[in-house]
Amino acid sequence: MHEMSIALEVCRITESQVGREALPRVREVGLVVGTTSGVEPDNLLFCLEALLMRPPFLHARLNLDVIPGDDLRVSYLEVDDDDPPN
Repeated sequence: MHEMSIALEVCRITESQVGREALPRVREVGLVVGTTSGVEPDNLLFCLEALLMRPPFLHARLNLDVIPGDDLRVSYLEVDDDDPPN
């Protein structure tokens, strides 16, 4: 199941973008998965949900967008900046 390797890489990419100290503030991870990418979306979702439910992520949500083609990429990261709403 190479989806677990992909899920671990998504977590590594997230950490490299926001920094280890900001990982608990990651609220959502957006992914794009193409239908011909060779990735089984349900398996990837399962693996990522298991990883994102535990520290250091502390329950970040996953938004998985399945599209035609062979794309496989992190499309965005939503981080809580701890600023009160205006």
